[in-house]
Amino acid sequence: MTQDNGDLDGLVRKRIRALRVAQGWSLEELAARARLSQSTLSRIENGHRRLALDQLVTLARALDTSLDQLVETATDDVVSSPMVDGAHGLMRWSLKAEPGMSVVRQRMTEPPPESPARMRAHPGREWLVVLSGTAILLLGDRRFRVETNQAAEFPTMLPHAIGRAEGGPCEILGIFDRDARRGHQRGGDAEGRIRPAP
Repeated sequence: MTQDNGDLDGLVRKRIRALRVAQGWSLEELAARARLSQSTLSRIENGHRRLALDQLVTLARALDTSLDQLVETATDDVVSSPMVDGAHGLMRWSLKAEPGMSVVRQRMTEPPPESPARMRAHPGREWLVVLSGTAILLLGDRRFRVETNQAAEFPTMLPHAIGRAEGGPCEILGIFDRDARRGHQRGGDAEGRIRPAP
């Protein structure tokens, strides 16, 4: 990649510098991590040295990113609209960068189930944040209160269920990896479960 490659070349150089600054590293620190001289790194960032593939691979590793992410170009489809499942009170977004992952927004109007038999376990991981109200997360034999703006992350192999606290409805945003999403789709619409739309 040479200076003549225009926008991509400039974008990669800016990205290297921005990632270095975000880590709080000086030119000297990143150069040492990437096993480059400080002057070489400075010339790369400033556009006075051509970008070589082997140096980009080394810099990507040193910056704790991938070569793909380092040279990724801007995309036009930054904003997306949700699929709405009005029957279940869900909005679902797919994450383009991670096929198979889903983001679900749901209003919880019922408390979590009282019977442990109604809790589910399945492969995967889930992450949720409470947007408003207070949620109750049952996880194995533990009970967690998750307040507005708090988040919870857990492996879904533990039996789990979620519902609103005694104060009224809550609204949550859940993120499901591919396995967790499949587990919820197979499980149907049981009370106290976040259910991504298919």
